[in-house]
Amino acid sequence: MSTEIQELPERGEIVIATVTKIMDHGAYVSLDEYDGLQGFLHVSEIAPGWIRSVRRFVKEGEKKVLLVKKVNPKRVDIDLSLKQVSKDQKKKKILEVKRHEKANTLLKNVQEKAKLSKEDVEKLEDSLYTKYDSIYDSFMDIARNGISVISDLKIPKKILSALEEISLKIKFPSVEIRGILEISNNKSDGVEIIKNTLLDVVKKDKDPNIQITYVGAPKYRLAVKAPDFKSAEKIMKPILEEIQRSTEKKKGTFKFTREESKKIRES
Repeated sequence: MSTEIQELPERGEIVIATVTKIMDHGAYVSLDEYDGLQGFLHVSEIAPGWIRSVRRFVKEGEKKVLLVKKVNPKRVDIDLSLKQVSKDQKKKKILEVKRHEKANTLLKNVQEKAKLSKEDVEKLEDSLYTKYDSIYDSFMDIARNGISVISDLKIPKKILSALEEISLKIKFPSVEIRGILEISNNKSDGVEIIKNTLLDVVKKDKDPNIQITYVGAPKYRLAVKAPDFKSAEKIMKPILEEIQRSTEKKKGTFKFTREESKKIRES
């Protein structure tokens, strides 16, 4: 006789669910994070106002981010809401799920690389959880700061080697801000002056995340990559100030025009 107890979500929890059956009065869903446990999304909790057709808002097989409204442990009834989930909650939950899936993929890569058994992987997870809130966080820390950050966990060398190799392949989320520099100098050696000014900036920083490329006289593109927009702006500001100061000191003209910034997704 099995004594295993089904884990239930808590009231107020945000969950991911898959729509399994649509009725006139709502939809049945399975909770992805609770082994397919069934929940119900009443028509009144799908969207504000009167709903003529449930199928306009949810479709079978579709995944939804839902709020747990009510849990009855005795009957294992779970009432859910779609309309009470905010945009921020939805965004945060989707990111959480993506990171969980990515962590599972990374763990699988480590398992294959080190030829680990299922039990070995479980032991590794248990070790990482003693130091990190999630497996994803552990891989990110190793990727940023090196394998030495988990030296205190007494993980076998074979597994450490696999963890390090897999973590080094991780590309971090980043942003790129850029703009067009318009620099001119009417002196006879003006082109050389401009070239040296820009080369001095690049050589001084020696940062591969700072790039200056030639667009076409008198235009050059300055691009800066960083983990976030605030950091990128902090890097770009002194560079622009230095280029402007050096250009104007040598009797040249300086102008900078922003281009559209962009986010570079993690992978």
